[in-house]
Amino acid sequence: MAEHGALGTMKSILQEKGISYIAKPKRLPFGHYYDVTNIACGYGFTAFAVKSNNKNILYGSGINTDSQLGFDEKDKKYPDDLIIEPRLITLPLKESSTKIIDIAAGRAHLLVLTNEGLFTLGNNAYGQCGRPIILNESYSKSRVVHHIPNIKGKSIKSVVAGQDHSILLTESGEVYTFGWGADGQTGLAHYQNEYRPSLVKGDLAGQHIIKVACVADCVLALSDKGKVFGWGNSEYGQLFTINDDYQVNIATQINALQQFGHITDIASGGCFCMILNNEGDVYVWGYGILGFGPEVKSIVQPTQIPPILFGKNAYEKTKKVIKIFCGMSHLAALTNTGDLYMWGCNKFGALGLGNSKDQYFPLKVNVGAQVKIVACGIDHTVTLCKPFV
Repeated sequence: MAEHGALGTMKSILQEKGISYIAKPKRLPFGHYYDVTNIACGYGFTAFAVKSNNKNILYGSGINTDSQLGFDEKDKKYPDDLIIEPRLITLPLKESSTKIIDIAAGRAHLLVLTNEGLFTLGNNAYGQCGRPIILNESYSKSRVVHHIPNIKGKSIKSVVAGQDHSILLTESGEVYTFGWGADGQTGLAHYQNEYRPSLVKGDLAGQHIIKVACVADCVLALSDKGKVFGWGNSEYGQLFTINDDYQVNIATQINALQQFGHITDIASGGCFCMILNNEGDVYVWGYGILGFGPEVKSIVQPTQIPPILFGKNAYEKTKKVIKIFCGMSHLAALTNTGDLYMWGCNKFGALGLGNSKDQYFPLKVNVGAQVKIVACGIDHTVTLCKPFV
């Protein structure tokens, strides 16, 4: 969808019921002028991390109703809640040499991890920005940027944003969460909201976590030994709960996944989960368009998507998937040759296949460059690529 500016341009090539969208990968002019190092897609907005020596290291475009992309009253170009092309987001940085380590975007909040610590912007109604909740706080045209230097003296390694909660991974492999907790997505053994970054315990105790995945309210965590843990919403069997227990409020090891080998990557969407092992095998389970054709809408047990659908054949025996990504209802896989495959819900052409028809099995996207990073929003996708020439 291009209507809200999250694609960094309002120029589109197609329309559906009067709404503009771009259905084929289109290079963003912003990338011609800035050295973009990372990207994050929220609910109708996009953030771009940029390499710079003058503190101008973060830009954003799209929906800005809650100041998730910052606010500057001197910027007369964008007086309303839509930023239609990337503009600078000012952070209260101390050093001009500061770099962005990681970024993540939720429904209406943004997490920006730098070597000066974590900065949070946007909606804090549930404490997802890591500061005390202020009743009836107005987030429109807000200049509030909260700073979390570290977690109890430990450096933050990466950040993940759920719909309305946030997750921090420390250098020591510990997981801290804060924000909306009604579905157990904070993993803190309760269902209340929590604004203080708090340690997730349960089965994570003693584990060294290397990655956390979440776009909504179901969370997966991956250890350095290839074990997978989960907490949050399990309405569609994502966490293998028993006795119709749809909410898991504490980190629980998912033993059912051990049979699939050493897990190297994880992804968690709105109603489904996906894992990748060191052989390049992709497994999916849950509810939605999962990649097994139009008849399969729900799978209880993790099921492998045939490798041939990701380009592995007699002529390309070494081709395999090395990374997986997903949005709320669309999925992506990246191969060792830099090829991008996408499938799932394709409203507004978010799969980049040239149309807006749902895609029932993985299909290669003609990006025209070597894909490095994929960021999936609700109705848009952005990729960070290396040109072939």
